[in-house]
Amino acid sequence: MISDMELDELVAYRPDRREPDDFDEFWASTLVEARTFPLDASFVPVDVGLSTVDSFDVTFAGFGGQPVKGWLNVPRQRSQPLPCVVEYIGYLGGRGTPIDWLLYSAAGYAHLVMDTRGQGSGWRSGDTPDLGAAVSPHYPGFLTMGIGSAREHYYRRLFVDAVRAVDAARVCEFVDGGRVAVAGTSQGGGLALAVGGLASDLSAVLSEVPFLCNFARAVRITDAMPYQEITLYLRANPARATRALATLGYFDGMNHAARGTAPALVSAALMDQTCPPSTVFAAYNHYRGPKEIRVWEYNDHDGAGPQQNIEQLAFLRKHLPVS
Repeated sequence: MISDMELDELVAYRPDRREPDDFDEFWASTLVEARTFPLDASFVPVDVGLSTVDSFDVTFAGFGGQPVKGWLNVPRQRSQPLPCVVEYIGYLGGRGTPIDWLLYSAAGYAHLVMDTRGQGSGWRSGDTPDLGAAVSPHYPGFLTMGIGSAREHYYRRLFVDAVRAVDAARVCEFVDGGRVAVAGTSQGGGLALAVGGLASDLSAVLSEVPFLCNFARAVRITDAMPYQEITLYLRANPARATRALATLGYFDGMNHAARGTAPALVSAALMDQTCPPSTVFAAYNHYRGPKEIRVWEYNDHDGAGPQQNIEQLAFLRKHLPVS
């Protein structure tokens, strides 16, 4: 059922952003530090039995120079470097196998899928350990890992990985480095919004039912995981609430969206209990660049699945056409 705002309210919903004073300085210094480590991107061919797609096992240096895995799929029939979609994965998922990721290569794009450090235990296997894991008390999961400090928070490491994945795509011989889009669903959609604000010269941002947006509202209006990780942490640690919410301000999709300039396609599902539509619209309505949103009135966190994929491919044909 619809348990959040009505659509006309969502369209007008633009809450104040709780942005740390040093937000830009924090992220600028974080990325400068990350790029002191060589990218060391490698693309090793793998044969998984496909006849129209070439697949490559990707490794590159993410946060702290730590190795991050991924897959690259490219159409076998290609005569020149291709536009690329860099995709990020939903919460608790990992990179799985190349066969899990055929949509964008089937549409003619190079497609780099980034593994998610420390995840891959929930619904698809992963291969990237979180070598920088914080050890301070936190609720099981990733949202409150290192929540006492923005520098130690799990998502600082993951956001850096996500930017470095774009860097890796741009140095690949099969990719036209000036024509790169980012994409993702749920956590992946939140990462796409973040990278849209942190990386330069992107061609498009595709963010489907994004997670990691408007934390302050999310923890008050949904009992669903993963946001409930924060609620349960704050229930056990009420004296740490102010500090915790301040930390999350560095990772809030609203604040990153306010810096995104590439054309963006966002989706929201009005019956979404996991990422309530008001949290999605909060980020969308703050998005700085040209934007479009697709609203799925009767969908939950599935976000309309293939129906939204069709919309995404049409959006890419407009903003990142395959020659």
